[in-house]
Amino acid sequence: MGLCNNRSDTGFYYMKPSVANRADQRRWGIVALLAVGFTIAYVDRTNLSIALATAEFRDAFSLTDVQRGLLNSAFFWSYALLQIPAGYITDRFGVRWPYAISFLVWSVVSAATALAGSFQQLFALRLLLGVGEAIVTPASMRWIALNVPEQRRGLAVAILFSGAKIGPALGADLSVRLIAGVGWQGMFLVLGVGSLVFLIPWLLFVKEGPAERPISRSGPHSESSIAGLFRTPLIYGILVGTLAYNYFNYFNLTWLPAYFVERWRFPLKDMGAFTAMGFLGMAAVAILSGAVADFWVRRGGDPVRVRKFFTMAGLAIAATEIVGSLTASRDIAVFFALLSLAGLGMTTANYWALTQTLMPGAAIGRISGIQNCAANIAGAVAPAVTGWMVQSTGSYDAPMRAILVMLLMGLASYALLVRRKYSPR
Repeated sequence: MGLCNNRSDTGFYYMKPSVANRADQRRWGIVALLAVGFTIAYVDRTNLSIALATAEFRDAFSLTDVQRGLLNSAFFWSYALLQIPAGYITDRFGVRWPYAISFLVWSVVSAATALAGSFQQLFALRLLLGVGEAIVTPASMRWIALNVPEQRRGLAVAILFSGAKIGPALGADLSVRLIAGVGWQGMFLVLGVGSLVFLIPWLLFVKEGPAERPISRSGPHSESSIAGLFRTPLIYGILVGTLAYNYFNYFNLTWLPAYFVERWRFPLKDMGAFTAMGFLGMAAVAILSGAVADFWVRRGGDPVRVRKFFTMAGLAIAATEIVGSLTASRDIAVFFALLSLAGLGMTTANYWALTQTLMPGAAIGRISGIQNCAANIAGAVAPAVTGWMVQSTGSYDAPMRAILVMLLMGLASYALLVRRKYSPR
């Protein structure tokens, strides 16, 4: 391979220029492929929220607001529950085949939604979709942590999670068009079956090289073990901050289309356009903030301080959504909805990269699984609580106030608990 015998402090080998260029191209190619996988996963997660905003779909199943909330949250029940086991699987068996098998499962389940005939069947299929997609984040974060150095990791994570923003944007537009053209059954079928094409480049280009193979296990009493992690305040700060970020994130993924249609009376076409615009903007800001943070770190900035700054600034900007929700102007409401999504984008890359900076690397998949479990507990709670609040109060004011409280909790946790002095040795 032409590798030199020297090794840097980061654990990455020095290579001859030609070998290094090929390795770098492969690295960023696979990061892009992981982002495409994320995009498809989020299309399959969010297409239901578009269907739920249409009268045709609601009438077909005679859905109440509480049932809409339960359907939006069902995916996250199984998804959150399986994050830590999924992280263990990636640490134990690598990334390539667990990811491919899971991708096949969730694509088939997504397509099968077209055959649902009752609320109970829809609910069961959403639970199964969560099972299929559980591997996505632990596997992706493990690959990045083992293959991308600290000075580039913010950009890599941003590119990865841009898929979580492009997916809803693309999904909103495609779902609206497909529902208009072939109905909601055709929409689920086309998106589910069509996504299987992804498996061709995945199996061709992703190999289990030395960095991706299972890593050694940490001892049961070491601070890099799972039990050891929970003896430090740091993990609790990370988990509360993750819950706060994702409570608002999953409100947007599941209820934003209905919020635009029901609170502000936008037609379906405009709703799809504004939803897509918000998530595309979120993706662009995520990539830009990840790249700027990396540049700052390369210029000598402390990685913890830099990534905390972007994380907390983004949460503060996201909290401005409360202003838009209390206004009487549709234009002001849309402006703050888009601004708050940009704030989430500013946080996205850096709060995940911050965890990798502060946490040991002995169980990367499991650490990512723990954090993503917290993220998706919020995904289970936010849609259901929002549906209950909307049905109980007849408005979106209470859900928006709940979002503000969660974001303020997240800011406090990052300020007080997510600190270098609490990092496990």
